[in-house]
Amino acid sequence: MLDTALSIVKKTLLFLVVMLTPLLAPAQVINDPATQQTILKVLDSIYNLEFKEADILIRQLQIKYPQHPIGPILRATQLDIQYLPLAENKAATSQFMQSVAQAMEFTKKMLDKDENNPEAKFFMLTCHSYLAAQYHNQGESLKAVGESKKAYSYLRDGSKLMEKIPDFYFTTGLYNYYVERYPIDHPIVRPFMFFFADGDIALGIKQMDVATRKALFMRPVANYYLSHVLLKHETNAGRAIGYTKYLVDKYPDNPLFAMTYVESLMLAGRYVEARPYVQRLKTMPNKLVPLAFNTFSGMLAEQDEKDDKEAATYYQTALKQPFNEGYTKEYQAFAYAGLARIAARANDRTQAKLYYKKALSVGEYKSLIKEAKAYK
Repeated sequence: MLDTALSIVKKTLLFLVVMLTPLLAPAQVINDPATQQTILKVLDSIYNLEFKEADILIRQLQIKYPQHPIGPILRATQLDIQYLPLAENKAATSQFMQSVAQAMEFTKKMLDKDENNPEAKFFMLTCHSYLAAQYHNQGESLKAVGESKKAYSYLRDGSKLMEKIPDFYFTTGLYNYYVERYPIDHPIVRPFMFFFADGDIALGIKQMDVATRKALFMRPVANYYLSHVLLKHETNAGRAIGYTKYLVDKYPDNPLFAMTYVESLMLAGRYVEARPYVQRLKTMPNKLVPLAFNTFSGMLAEQDEKDDKEAATYYQTALKQPFNEGYTKEYQAFAYAGLARIAARANDRTQAKLYYKKALSVGEYKSLIKEAKAYK
């Protein structure tokens, strides 16, 4: 029983830290305004897939600050986006791990000089979170849990540093949200949550919203994750649109942001607005896009054009595409749910139930689960 309890706690801790991984983002750095502007330019280049420009600017920062973690952290961030999904590229993954290791070495030196350095704490949280997520994606669970444990202490420290470093509003808010939400969705872990400090769902959403406006370097990340929370858990696509539109307007070439914006419009029933962005997805070369494009095209055909035959063709095509656990799994579930609705309208209850069962086997969105379970 003790082994089971510890296993559950470890899995919960890993989930929380992986969710808190600052996707696409580095941490708070030097107070020099000119350096901050350079870092923001690097991030804008990375998010919008302008990697040559990012390379030039990162090299400038590394020359100016050869012993500072910002250079290798930005390099790791670029690799994560340039080779999305990173875990499927061994060479890029190796470079990513080397960059994080170098950033961690520099950060340790900062902490040796001042163990209470807020900037260094944020860098260390970023490094351990990056490693935890990468080990998790590689199936190395013991290493992932080890990095998660190390990240947790810096995460807790960050909750006291939000006024000094506004980027901590994001990590603190996401923790406050998920430490309460996770046991709601997974009741088996509830008896073991005394290992974690209490959170607050409403406060977590509020803090993440503050980060979407005040964070210096993690503003895109805060917009992305808060929209994900609203879409997956809160069934509030209308509110999510504001955050996803910020991302797609600022970074029009980013396929991840484009997919999320289309998703929020589709789930809100705003099909006319979604249509041109679905077509834009078709032109994006990233391997994650075909599944999303076909699923969204099926949803437009089904829900806007009322053409079940065309919709079914798109959904079936989508299901032939490989899906990624972290980015497009839910779109596979959407396709199964679409086929279930089409079967139900054709009075094929057996097929409808089968498709809803498949949707439930992969889907995690509250709205989809409610729809599938309601069909009898």
